[in-house]
Parts: sequence; structure tokens; C-alpha cells
Amino acid sequence: MRLMVKPRRYEHVLRVAELAREIAEAAALSPEEIAQAYAAGILHDIARDLPESELLRLAPPECDIDSRHPLALHGRAARTLLERWGYRDERVLAAVEDHTTGPRGGNRVAACVYIADVSEPGRGVNADIRELALNDLGAALRRSVTSKVTYLQGKGIPVHPRTLAAYHDLELTPWRPSRPSPWRP
Repeated sequence: MRLMVKPRRYEHVLRVAELAREIAEAAALSPEEIAQAYAAGILHDIARDLPESELLRLAPPECDIDSRHPLALHGRAARTLLERWGYRDERVLAAVEDHTTGPRGGNRVAACVYIADVSEPGRGVNADIRELALNDLGAALRRSVTSKVTYLQGKGIPVHPRTLAAYHDLELTPWRPSRPSPWRP
């Protein structure tokens, strides 16, 4: 991983992996899922520093947003690279792929990585989401995705269809916290 990204990004990757593990532990995920959250955190930005032409080659655009903003493809491109290198853990691959747009299908490992990526301390933002994630995974995911959608829409920026799907799935997915949360009404 260290050879694939710039030094500053590598530091981000380490912070995301550690926070993803902490969130998974706090949510009482299984030991396997905790290890997967850490692994996905380490691998999530493996394609982040690739040239746009390489991102487009590894992850052909699914929509106009992908074509106009190839950086949005780095999650899908990372999954493609990992699969080509023989990596087969589907839960980790899905978390890597979805870290830019939002987790699909109730993947709790992907939720941990998505939240860790948007709230790791080095970013200097979203400390409230980080704190919430250590108490209620579902509430933190809802806040993360809702915040992204609201921000983009408020700025008149198109929201990626996968992010909108994750946003709409939040109401349908039973995110069960491991313990009662002080954040719930």
C-alpha cells in the first residue's frame, strides 16, 4: 500500500484503518468483521493516486458523474486492482468499492470504513460523526450519508446514483446497534 500512494495519503489510510477497527469493535462486530474493517481501511485508497486515465480504464464510468469526475471512480478501480491481484474477500472488496459512494446491502464492514473515511481525525471535520459511530453505527451512517447528500444538493452538485441508493437504503436497512445509544430519542 505504501508504494501505491503518496506519504500524506498513507498516513490517512492508517488512520482510517485504525478508526474502522475501533468502530467495528464498538459496534460489537465479529472478530472476522473487525479484521475485515481494518483490512478494507488499509486498502480503500489503493487507487486514489492513480492518473484519471487509469481510473477510467480500471472502472469504466457508470454515469455522467463518473465521466466528469474520474476521481469518484477510485473505489471501484481499487476493487478491480485487488481482484486482479487475487484478493477474494467479498466483504472487504465491497467495502473498498463503496467507500466513496456509501455502503450497500447492510454491509456493516463497509459502513465502518465509509464512516472512518469521512471522519478520521486528520481531516479535521466530522468529529460528531466519529463520536456517534463509537456508540451507534446505524445513526452514524445515516448522519454521514445524509450529510453528504444534503451538502451536495445544497451546493447544486449532482449526487452520485450509488450515493442516492445508499441514502434511500438507509430507511430500509436494519442497522442494529450493539447497545442502546444515547443519541436515540
